[in-house]
Amino acid sequence: MKLKSNAVILFQGDSITDAGRDRADFYGNAGYPAMIARILAERFPERSLTCLNRGVSGDTSAMMLARWEEDCLALRPDVLSVLIGINDTWRRYDSDSPTSAEAYVANCREALTRVRKALPDCQIILLEPFLLSTDPAKRSYYEDLGPKILALRKLAREFGCEYVPLDGIFAEEETRCPAEVLSFDGVHPDVKGQAVIAREWLKRVT
Repeated sequence: MKLKSNAVILFQGDSITDAGRDRADFYGNAGYPAMIARILAERFPERSLTCLNRGVSGDTSAMMLARWEEDCLALRPDVLSVLIGINDTWRRYDSDSPTSAEAYVANCREALTRVRKALPDCQIILLEPFLLSTDPAKRSYYEDLGPKILALRKLAREFGCEYVPLDGIFAEEETRCPAEVLSFDGVHPDVKGQAVIAREWLKRVT
């Protein structure tokens, strides 16, 4: 993925992307988007890159799609980064509100189709939803999350997107450090976990 001068990079997703950003700040970043923004500014100061964070805590894929016009298309990104899906799984277990893998991937496909139609030159990078083993009670969530991950991988191939297989990457990361260092609850990454996401995202940039 190449970044042209004056490119707008938009980060979309749920609480993992939101990371407590300042909603009153148009350019407000936090978490891995803030780390990426800082490193890109250091690497490519001459390119005047703009990074925007529009992650919304608690969002499912359907909720993200509902705000797509205002929070994505209207911002006209040159690069779109999307990390969504863990709440599509989590709500099945904590709220008895399941989202099937088919519905999840249909929402993601609709979002990407709208981008391709409105912004044909926009580069898209999809980040895989993931779980860490911090909370053993959540390991059963893979029954629901696994099919969603497989469907998203297929969608990335269909749309020719860059893809970051975060679930596998975090599984590898857990062989080098305790899961508790990466996430306090197995879903939300701590600073080190956010840094892993930023590192892997930046590997896709040339």
